[in-house]
Amino acid sequence: MPITSPNAKEFPLVAFGGAVRATRSERGVSQEELAHKSGIDRSYLGAIERGDQNAGLLHLTRIAEALSLSLAELMAKAGL
Repeated sequence: MPITSPNAKEFPLVAFGGAVRATRSERGVSQEELAHKSGIDRSYLGAIERGDQNAGLLHLTRIAEALSLSLAELMAKAGL
């Protein structure tokens, strides 16, 4: 289980995680499948979706690419 970020549940993390979860759900992609496509551990992806994890730029980019979005598009969906 990933260690929770000291910044957990701050607005940008929750907003980004919510955008990832919503986009994933809209596209009918399971968390396991998105984790596999983005090369991220499923539990870590779950923590990102919950706003518990302050993911790095490479992870954010990989998640966006796995969802067939640019990082800018995914950030816009999050309102960031």
